[in-house]
Amino acid sequence: MRNTIRHLAKLTVSATVLASAFLAGPALADEDGVLKIGAPLALTGGLADEGKKQEAVWQLWLDKVTANGGIEVDGKKMPVELVYYDYQTDGKRAGQLAEKLITDDGVDVLMAPFGSGHTKIVAAVAERYQTPLVACVASSVSVYDQGFKYLFGTLAPNTGMTESMVAYFKEKMPGLSKVAVYGRDDVFPKAMATALAASAGNAGLDVVYNELYAVGTMDHSAAVSAIKSASPDWIYMTGYTQDLILGRKQMSDLGIDAPIITMVTGPAYAEFTEGLGELADGVTSSTWWHHATSYTDTIGAWSSTADFYKDFVAKFGGDPDYVHGSCAAAADVLVNAVQTAGSTDKTAVRDALAATEVLTFYGPIDFGDNGMNQGREMPIIQVQGEAIKVLYPAAIADAEMTMIK
Repeated sequence: MRNTIRHLAKLTVSATVLASAFLAGPALADEDGVLKIGAPLALTGGLADEGKKQEAVWQLWLDKVTANGGIEVDGKKMPVELVYYDYQTDGKRAGQLAEKLITDDGVDVLMAPFGSGHTKIVAAVAERYQTPLVACVASSVSVYDQGFKYLFGTLAPNTGMTESMVAYFKEKMPGLSKVAVYGRDDVFPKAMATALAASAGNAGLDVVYNELYAVGTMDHSAAVSAIKSASPDWIYMTGYTQDLILGRKQMSDLGIDAPIITMVTGPAYAEFTEGLGELADGVTSSTWWHHATSYTDTIGAWSSTADFYKDFVAKFGGDPDYVHGSCAAAADVLVNAVQTAGSTDKTAVRDALAATEVLTFYGPIDFGDNGMNQGREMPIIQVQGEAIKVLYPAAIADAEMTMIK
C-alpha cells in the first residue's frame, strides 16, 4: 500500500504546482494560512468518466480562485491548495486515501468522490478524524442517515426527483398506467429505482416489473424481454452511463415500444447521447441542475450561472452537466464556510457549514439537520434530436415533452 500511495501522489502535481506558485503572492491570513482541500477521485476504473469531470471542474475553480488572488479570510488573502489521488473506482482504496489526505497531507477539508456508495465510505473516515466533508454527487438518504456530523451534500434527496417526475408524466400522458423499474444494485441507482417504484405506486400506477441487476452486468436481454412481456407504458432504468447505453441498445434490438423511456442519469452526460446517436432521442431523465437556470448575485467564484457557463465553455468547449455544477458549487460552499469561520479550524468550519444558507450559481444551498441540501424543484430533461431540453419546472422549461415512437 505504501508504494502504491507514493505512485498515486504524482497525480497531485498540477494542482500543487499552481498552489505553490500562489503561496509566494499575497499576504497570508495567518502564519500557515493555506486552505488545503483533499479529494479521492475515480480517475481510472468504472467511474473514471465521472471522476474526471470532478477533477476538471475543480481545476477550473482553482484557476479562477488563484487568478483572483485567493480567498478573503478575516481581512487577508489565503491561498488554496488542491490535493487529490486516484482511488481507481475501488471503495476500500477511497477510504484509505481519504485517511492519507487527512493524516499525511494535512488537508483542512475533504471533497467526496462520485456516487453515494463511495461517499459513504469516505464519510466514515472524515467523521473519525472530525474533518468537514462536502459531497457534490451523493443524493441517497442512506448516506446521510448514519449520524455523521461532518458530512454535507449539495444534491437534494432522490425522492424530490421521483415524485415530480411521476406527477409530470401523468399530466403529459393521461393514459399512463403501467411502469417497469430496472435498477443497478448499487447505492445511488438502487435508491433511485426504489424511490421511483414507491412514488409510482403511491400515485396509483401499476409497477409491472421491479428488479435490480448486478454491478458489472454485461447483458440485459433477459430482463428487457421480461419487461417487454409486461407491456409497460413507461420504462425507468437506473445505472451509470455504460449500463444505460447497453440497456437502451438492447431495448431497441428486442423491439421495446414503450412511449416513455427514462434513464437516470444517462442524458445528463454527453457520452450517453454520443454513444447512442439516434437511439438517445426521446429518452428522459431527471437531474439536479442545468445551465439553463439563471441564478444571479451569487456567492463564490462566479457571480451568476451565466458567468460559470461562459468560463466552462471557453475552457472545455462543451456544456457542463449537473456534476460540474454541483461540484464547483461545493467548492464555493467550502470557501464560504472558511470565510464565515474566519479560519481553517475544522470544528469552526463544520459549524459554519451546518449554518449555511446561501445562493450559488448552481442554486440555493441550505443544509438540513442530516447534512443534505433542502429539496427544491429539480429539472426533468429529454433528449430531442441532438439537444438536451428542459421539460420541468415551468420556470426554466424550453421544450414540450415528446413520446418515443
